[in-house]
Amino acid sequence: MEQANEVGPGPESRPAKAIAVVSGKGGTGKTIVAANIGTALAMMGRKVVVVDGDLGMGDLGLYLGLEKSPVTLHEVLAGEASIDQAIYEGPAGCKIVPSGLSLSGYARANPDRLRDVVKELSGRFEFVILDCGPGLSKENTIPLALVDEVMLVVNPDLICLADALRVRMMCDAIGARVGGVVVNRAGMSKAELAPREVGSMLGLDVLAVIPEDDEIRKSASLKVPLVMKKKESPAAAAHFSLAQRIAGRPGEKAPRQEAAAPNEQKKGSRRFSIFGK
Repeated sequence: MEQANEVGPGPESRPAKAIAVVSGKGGTGKTIVAANIGTALAMMGRKVVVVDGDLGMGDLGLYLGLEKSPVTLHEVLAGEASIDQAIYEGPAGCKIVPSGLSLSGYARANPDRLRDVVKELSGRFEFVILDCGPGLSKENTIPLALVDEVMLVVNPDLICLADALRVRMMCDAIGARVGGVVVNRAGMSKAELAPREVGSMLGLDVLAVIPEDDEIRKSASLKVPLVMKKKESPAAAAHFSLAQRIAGRPGEKAPRQEAAAPNEQKKGSRRFSIFGK
């Protein structure tokens, strides 16, 4: 496992964009979406860091093979380490800040310090992708006010949408901008809602429809993001399209890059739309 080299300021012409990836309930595939769009952006040559903001049940490190990281976001939020010590090399040059797995680390972490973390990273990367915990606990709602835009990840069923609607209402209450919704794991059931129904019920643009894909589970078992392992698969193509939309470069072809194990591999609170139409 290797820690990332120090990352300097991003290009002046590309102001940082901080995006919170959220869901109303667990199991939507939110972490996989965050990791894959971060990796896809890195494959496009963008400077990106993905932060595991789920302090209690974070899975980003597990998904990317960083579960044994000696320093994590827990130590940073406890005031025991700097953010530089918690940044690791991820797939395709994407930088990763994992969250810890221990209960003691979780107990010491102060989620209020996340504001300083986001501010620091936003001064050094083009994109800060914050993988947030599901639901509306205090530690899960704090990140919503720290980013430029919130991206909701849902599965196309009524229970998931009901929980997502509560998150949308919380965002409205605190003034957080919701850029749109990603319909994930589409095609699981004949009884599921159509993407247009999902968007209508939440009052949001549908940014991407990511189909259910067996390749996602295979890539997770290998700890390699789908966009690197099987980029021609339908779900990988959908993740690439979403990343291109975030980067403002729709229609760009996925770059050629061989899959590899992940371990081998300043802004204020401005409001603007990250997700172009």
